Amino acid sequence: MSVPTPHNEAIEGQIAPFVLMPGDPLRAKKLAETYLTDVKRFNAVRNMFGYTGTYQGHVMSVMGSGMGMPSIGIYSYELFNFYGVESIVRIGTAGALSERARLRDLVLAQGACTDSNYANQFNAPGTLAPIADFGLLRGAAEQAERLGYPVQVGNVVSSDAFYNDDETVNGRWARMGALAVEMESAALYLNAMRAGKRALTILTITDQLVTDEHLSSEERQEGLVRMMEVALGLAVSQDA
Repeated sequence: MSVPTPHNEAIEGQIAPFVLMPGDPLRAKKLAETYLTDVKRFNAVRNMFGYTGTYQGHVMSVMGSGMGMPSIGIYSYELFNFYGVESIVRIGTAGALSERARLRDLVLAQGACTDSNYANQFNAPGTLAPIADFGLLRGAAEQAERLGYPVQVGNVVSSDAFYNDDETVNGRWARMGALAVEMESAALYLNAMRAGKRALTILTITDQLVTDEHLSSEERQEGLVRMMEVALGLAVSQDA
């Protein structure tokens, strides 16, 4: 397939090799307007906004992914395979499955367990393990530690169901050591693995599902700022 695609109106050269990918396209817009200079929008198809700009002299892009693995699966596939993107860092929110992960903590998804059948398409002779790129993972951990932000590293769960009829499912993932649950990382990691590219998910814990604690809207914004600072610092360090 050539570009533009049915989901992205960008032409060749408009998207940087390093892309930050929040789920919410309006968050992508806010990130671009707040942190980047010389910003140009490259996509508005289906209101899935994408922008390219400069941060501390480094060119990068930011684009929404939408919710769930089918959505991020489409956008990340096209970025990796049609637009020459080398690295995608998902920045999102999650619910903690472990008491280790406290409200406002950052979680770096070393691996992404999943209840999805997304990996079936690759016809692997066994069970694929969706994992992050180690260079991005190490770089993000270093950025968080440098900034003094609490960070956890480990497995997360990428679930197809936000409202799960099985009320025991979170506990069963937790006893296998999963730190948090979200809905996108496994598809992103699998697409990156297949394309020979790099991916990482950085999450902010906004809901503690074990203790039933939740951040207010103002507290969520504080946590998201921390995550964006780590992600932007990572982008600069990778481009150095």
